[in-house]
Amino acid sequence: MPEIYFREMVPDDADSVAIVEEKCFSMPWSRESFWRDASNENTLYLLAVDKEKEEIIGYVGCWILGNEGEITNVAVSPEYRGQHIAENMLLELIERVKKRGGTAMTLEVRPSNTPALKLYEKLGFKSVGRRPKYYVNPVEDAEIMWNTSL
Repeated sequence: MPEIYFREMVPDDADSVAIVEEKCFSMPWSRESFWRDASNENTLYLLAVDKEKEEIIGYVGCWILGNEGEITNVAVSPEYRGQHIAENMLLELIERVKKRGGTAMTLEVRPSNTPALKLYEKLGFKSVGRRPKYYVNPVEDAEIMWNTSL
């Protein structure tokens, strides 16, 4: 397993984050979207970096408004999956959100994404409902999950 460290995203990381995004999603966000988000004071993007290669291999994005965090994206490059990188990255994100005064977090996930659902449940997130036809390509509902006990 590679040695990984976490750091917050800066606008100059947008190209590398967009590459990870394209590897992971059928409808990836654009480089510009990541650049705008990284420039927003209410947004926290945490990057997973392979220490040896100094390569961004994953990221998690979160909007923080008041005492709530909304996780917008979680991605780990396919070649690095299965090594608890997403779990450790999310644990680090939760700690950073708590330091900013966060007491609750939410996210949406595809009901068919069993590994992600299991991970979120392990981290204390609970399903509270669905958003019909939230995802496209393929069309699927979104499971709405909350963790209100940070």
